[in-house]
Amino acid sequence: MGKWEHLLVDGEFADRRQIVAGLSLGQVTHKLSEQSHTIYDELWHTVKWQNIVVLRDHKMYDDWVKGNVYPEAQPKTKEEWTRLVNEFTTGLEKAIEWSSTPEKLSMETSPTSTMAEVLRSLAVHNSYHLGKIVAIRQAIGAWPPVSQS
Repeated sequence: MGKWEHLLVDGEFADRRQIVAGLSLGQVTHKLSEQSHTIYDELWHTVKWQNIVVLRDHKMYDDWVKGNVYPEAQPKTKEEWTRLVNEFTTGLEKAIEWSSTPEKLSMETSPTSTMAEVLRSLAVHNSYHLGKIVAIRQAIGAWPPVSQS
């Protein structure tokens, strides 16, 4: 396994795909307190930033800067949650693709940073929010994930 896959997929804690696996719609929309986010909120936020980074989407970034960093509503169907999980895993694959060559990693994303630096930042950002998802799962009794045999 390469260094980047280790940082982005299954590094220092549970495999990122497992963290979001095996959850019901009720679990992903459960709010622990008025101040907390739901699992859906945390993953939505993570996916949107990941898309900005790996898709280099400037329109999405402009929307983010305006403060649209969490969803306006919770999903109404399990399919909406599943689409978000799939978007997350597809983004992870795209991030790993960005790390596939020294040329891609050295690409300047701004005058002061390279794709390698942006991917490191993405790994930290994802880890932070996925850690919050694990904590929510623990609080609602949904951790560890049930094995999908």
